[in-house]
Amino acid sequence: MSTLDTSSVEAAVAAGRPTDFTPVALDASNLDSTAPAHLRDLKAGLADEGYLPAELTVEAQFCEDDPFAVQAESDRLREYVRAAAFLGVGRVIVDVADCCRPEETASALAALDERAHREGVAFEVRGSIDA
Repeated sequence: MSTLDTSSVEAAVAAGRPTDFTPVALDASNLDSTAPAHLRDLKAGLADEGYLPAELTVEAQFCEDDPFAVQAESDRLREYVRAAAFLGVGRVIVDVADCCRPEETASALAALDERAHREGVAFEVRGSIDA
């Protein structure tokens, strides 16, 4: 949960000014790598072209009925949360395509939500995790 109140956000926006950057939504499947060197080059390239990454969408598959598979997918998603923070993305959107272990998936997604907020990134889950 954020400790920043809405008046602080409103004050920051009110003191802002327009920019020439165009917000873009990125798809994780189009990122060649989440390695810092690649992300640094991507961030610079986007800025050079006048783009500001606003969202990063990641498709998640929790379809294997195995707790280790849930952990592996959670670890993969954590890499994208880290990448989003590195790129300055405002929101990570996780599209859950399939889910076999709803309780473990919900717990993993809650932990990712906490991690994203610690990194200063909003976190949104789309799709259903109900079996």
